[in-house]
Amino acid sequence: MKKLIAVCALLLSQPAMAEKVTLMLDWFVNPDHGPLIVAQQKGLFEAQGLEVEITEPADPSMPPKLVAAGRFDLAVTYQPQLIRDVVEGLPLTRISTLIATPLNTLMVLDGKGYNSVADLKGKKIGFPFDGGLVDATVGTMLRNNGLTIDDVEMVNVGWSLSASLASGKVDAIYGAYRNFEMHQLSMEGFKGKAFYIEEEGVPPYDELVVVANSNKLDRDMIARFNRAVELATQYTVNHPQEAWELFKSYDDGNKLDTELNRNAWKDTMVRFALRPQAADLARYDNYAKFLHDQKVISKLPKAADYIVQ
Repeated sequence: MKKLIAVCALLLSQPAMAEKVTLMLDWFVNPDHGPLIVAQQKGLFEAQGLEVEITEPADPSMPPKLVAAGRFDLAVTYQPQLIRDVVEGLPLTRISTLIATPLNTLMVLDGKGYNSVADLKGKKIGFPFDGGLVDATVGTMLRNNGLTIDDVEMVNVGWSLSASLASGKVDAIYGAYRNFEMHQLSMEGFKGKAFYIEEEGVPPYDELVVVANSNKLDRDMIARFNRAVELATQYTVNHPQEAWELFKSYDDGNKLDTELNRNAWKDTMVRFALRPQAADLARYDNYAKFLHDQKVISKLPKAADYIVQ
């Protein structure tokens, strides 16, 4: 009996095995992922009994698809993309938010006479991706200023946004992030000017969200994951420099410690969701209605059906 008690005591004294969780980002590691990286580097996931494996995608379009296929537990994606994926039948559920505001802008070079979106009549606008969502967003911004999409020339420039604007290949760019491209232009000797989509008729939305497979939700794991991310966000906002040191330490090769990332870090902190698990269902429904009205999606989903709170 004494031997059995001793064995039980030994087992109880051993730390519980951490639950393994696979997470694929939407892009290479950058300041937008700050809370995730800080949670990892500060041991906050570990403190919640989680062993989170963070992976960068080879193809940015794949993370939510891989979660839907059951090959990853979690993925970072975008609210507009999530809504379209849900309408297309992918079993995805939003579990938390990283960036709680849009980051996309319509950007021009300062000093070129563009005082409003209306001044882009007859000009070229560069964009990097999916024309359907771009046309819906840019078209709305133009209509908000008395123009239509036919009043401009849309040019697919791939991901060479800053370079295309700086070189004069286009007069404006859509898809430029307010926390990155503005600094990138400045580093190249140019001053950018942004027209913010949520101020030009487009409903606000969450830029970056985390999704899980809706067919096999682990609510206990999700709660612990969100708690770690919330603590990491609080720490980042309260201790920005210390959090930056943690963030850049994620890469031993110092690839994250760049001038662009340092500048972006400061601008991104105010965009982090302080309550990652919380979601405004009416706000999600309103943006979905916008996509439906613009014929980006064929039917109108209900936020309550694809959001965990």
